[in-house]
Amino acid sequence: MNIIMKFGGTSVGDGQRIVNVAEIVRRQVQRGDRVTVVVSAMAGVTDTLIKAAQSAAAGDNASFRQTKHALLQRHVQAIGTAVTQSEAWGKLGTGIESQLDNFENLCQSIHVLGELTPRALDLVSSLGERFSTQILAATLRERGQPAEAIMATEIILTDDHFGSASPDMEQTRLRTCERLLPLLDQGVVPVVTGFMGATRSGAITTLGRGGSDYSAAIIGACLDADEIWIWTDVNGVMTADPRVVPEAQTLPEISYGEAAELAYYGAKVIHPKTILPAVERGIPIRILNTFNPDHEGTRIVHEARPNGRIVKAITSIKNLSLVTVEGRGMLGVPGVAAKVFSAVAREGINVLMISQSSSEQSICFMVETRSAERAVNALTKEFELELARRNIDRIHADDGLVIVSVVGAGMKTTPGIAAKVFGALGRNEINVLSIAQGSSEHNLSLVVTEADATEAVKSIHAEFELSRS
Repeated sequence: MNIIMKFGGTSVGDGQRIVNVAEIVRRQVQRGDRVTVVVSAMAGVTDTLIKAAQSAAAGDNASFRQTKHALLQRHVQAIGTAVTQSEAWGKLGTGIESQLDNFENLCQSIHVLGELTPRALDLVSSLGERFSTQILAATLRERGQPAEAIMATEIILTDDHFGSASPDMEQTRLRTCERLLPLLDQGVVPVVTGFMGATRSGAITTLGRGGSDYSAAIIGACLDADEIWIWTDVNGVMTADPRVVPEAQTLPEISYGEAAELAYYGAKVIHPKTILPAVERGIPIRILNTFNPDHEGTRIVHEARPNGRIVKAITSIKNLSLVTVEGRGMLGVPGVAAKVFSAVAREGINVLMISQSSSEQSICFMVETRSAERAVNALTKEFELELARRNIDRIHADDGLVIVSVVGAGMKTTPGIAAKVFGALGRNEINVLSIAQGSSEHNLSLVVTEADATEAVKSIHAEFELSRS
């Protein structure tokens, strides 16, 4: 098989974990598979780098120097555990120290200018992947498995939308095949930096937070992989967050559509963009646990085999607000919804869910709480004339809310699902503030207060008996 293996930050969080990853990769190669590895930064490193650069722009001339020394110490410790050969150890440590010196110089420039541009932020935030990739490749070589660290800037060509770049798939495919296929033909494991790419001029870009999953899918699509394996710290996609529902079960198989809904509505095991290249090329994705590698995890495919369950999983998103535009003067007036969402879009605010009353007297939508005040201000300005004329009575936000989503492809043709959901909530005296269901009918979403969210997830999970094997 031709397999892409992506390892997340917790999987390579320290030297011993990097050794464990190397053993997983080596074992798969010994079974006769062609393996390409995509690696994230060590857990917490990207956040640390970003924070240091931001503090430098804000006038702090000390934190980034402390960050440099802390990161050097952490990576040197990891090298000391994972790589024992003195020559390789010294070369790795010197290389990482040199790159951290460059990081310090860049932060000093950011401090002097008092500005952190998106391009500079991409350069800073992608450093962690460069370190972990080099350490893992060296760890594999020391254990007898030929491997080469590859900077994704060599193969993934993107636009210049720094912070959330999009790949040029045609050119990326050509570059990826040209660079990686000869290595795979020779039995060498390419170890590629996740999260990053480069523009035509060579400027480093990033694919957005969590973008290492996306990197793996891009490379998998380019190499026509048989499967893409996302290694994380849970046993696949689960019927609910096990921290909320301890008896939650791993789903053996789900569809791309179900995975997309779960990813969008709070499941952390897969990045939403990951699914796109896989869907286009029909490549199955597996979610696996680095710390329990013998567990079969979850397989994500075009159409999952029936397992007797109509509802597959319950998920939730917290720290949200419900923004409402209401007024009797909205009734029958065309273009109100267009003005609402145009104003919100101009502010760069992501809308997670939309609901409108059948009487057309109110429109409400969910946003992150941190964006709610900006949304209300933008709408107040947009509808200044309508508010003055009392065509719109009020624009306001209610905080402390949660979206709870019920996901399952079988919901589409099955009557009575909503009745069971709201029956379970009613028996537990949980009030529902808003409801939405997409035309795909893979997802029924509802809004409850944060105080009711945990009980809502538990009650729906129990209603559909998702804890049974």
